[in-house]
Amino acid sequence: MSKLTHLTLTEARDGLSKGDFSARELTQAHVEAVEACRSLNAFITETPDKALDGADASDKRRSKGEAGVLEGIPLAIKDLFCTQDVLTTAGSHILDGFQPQYESTVSANLWAAGAVMLGKTNLDEFAMGSSNMTSYYGGVENPWRREGSNAPLVPGGSSGGSAAAVAARCAMGATGTDTGGSIRQPAAFCGVVGMKPTYGRCSRWGIVAFASSLDQAGPMTRGVRDAAIMLRGMAGHDPKDSTSVDTPVPDYEAAMNGDVRGLKVGIPKEYRIDGTPAEIDTVWQQGIEWLKAAGAEMVDISLPHTKYALPTYYIVAPAEASSNLARYDGVRYGLRVQGDTLDEMYEATRGEGFGAEVKRRILIGAYVLSAGYYDAYYNKARRIRTLIANDFKAAYEKVDVVLTPTAPSAAFGMGDKMDDPVAMYLNDVFTVPASLAGLPGISLPAGLSADGLPLGLQLLGQPFEEGTLLKVAEVLETAAEFDALPQIIS
Repeated sequence: MSKLTHLTLTEARDGLSKGDFSARELTQAHVEAVEACRSLNAFITETPDKALDGADASDKRRSKGEAGVLEGIPLAIKDLFCTQDVLTTAGSHILDGFQPQYESTVSANLWAAGAVMLGKTNLDEFAMGSSNMTSYYGGVENPWRREGSNAPLVPGGSSGGSAAAVAARCAMGATGTDTGGSIRQPAAFCGVVGMKPTYGRCSRWGIVAFASSLDQAGPMTRGVRDAAIMLRGMAGHDPKDSTSVDTPVPDYEAAMNGDVRGLKVGIPKEYRIDGTPAEIDTVWQQGIEWLKAAGAEMVDISLPHTKYALPTYYIVAPAEASSNLARYDGVRYGLRVQGDTLDEMYEATRGEGFGAEVKRRILIGAYVLSAGYYDAYYNKARRIRTLIANDFKAAYEKVDVVLTPTAPSAAFGMGDKMDDPVAMYLNDVFTVPASLAGLPGISLPAGLSADGLPLGLQLLGQPFEEGTLLKVAEVLETAAEFDALPQIIS
């Protein structure tokens, strides 16, 4: 039997169903794997006792014939999801000691489906970052290394802890959140699959908010079929979330029949950006050839407002963040730094509790919302966002999905770009447009760079057509035959 931590989620599900091993055995193996990979700093909080108790309960349910969709599967949860009585930090000092008395809807759905929690994964503070270097709890190391070098690399962000944990075989899957690419970009950097569903597909209730009109939870796994299974367990309408869409959650796995003949795939010319490394274009062209060989039709399309997506995002997202983060004041929960007056306490708490990147975005957000600048910046950004969404709407009258690279480079070194916010923000150049339009997207590993690091391909789909997206992604995955392993692995 294969080492339990090296099974895919799909293989583990089938093995549990056949009785090849128990949920406790599977979970114990992953608890030990989490401990073995602590050097990566992928977890903020480990919950081994909770995991093993959950596994025992899972085995009992299975013996009664009550197995759920994710019965006995050990998962990691990004520390942006509130978990009842378990420390939830959002990677920030300002939430020191916060143990929610409630469970996020997404994590509650996963537990209802039979999954088991291994712990809470590290992330950029309040999900603000593309490297997982802004966390109060320190940066996460990517388990991959460049050939001939042991220099640590970033896992991408903000869901870098989740991506690293899945890549290092510490967890069979993990939750992430994607505001401008924070599932897809770290998935590409770590050689795993990351999916952002349509905005409204998964509830945002109980997820610490960054930008409410953009945030969306999604699965991070080692295979496309795994993502389909996990998404089914996560998704669903939630009356507690006013942006949750009341539409049935299909059996995504059933839609994955491997047949993409006649499907039209859009290739946007605006994603061919000057200065992009040749190996990114090469893997993109390889993806095109794989889909052609499978019987899909390539269609050149134009998304003319793409060049405005990044500046639009960095107006809309900080504006919403400045509003959302106003609730952290040291009064009700988390960190409190005393002052002589109430105002001084607010200022001291927020000054000490927030990191530099969070402060930068709060300041930008407050500026673009301020009197005299609201129309010049925020309202204009909202209008351009509509134009970006309309570009995609027009494209989907001609094509079924869109194929692009996921990121403009492979993983970079820890500490690189930290003194250049614009260079850091450019990591999201391929992922932000779909976030602004609320569309589903998936990244999957498709090849290796010249120095042996994973490169990702991104597929973007029509609203609530995750099934089509997953079907095409699995065809790409089969063609890519990506089986390379990171150097640091449990």
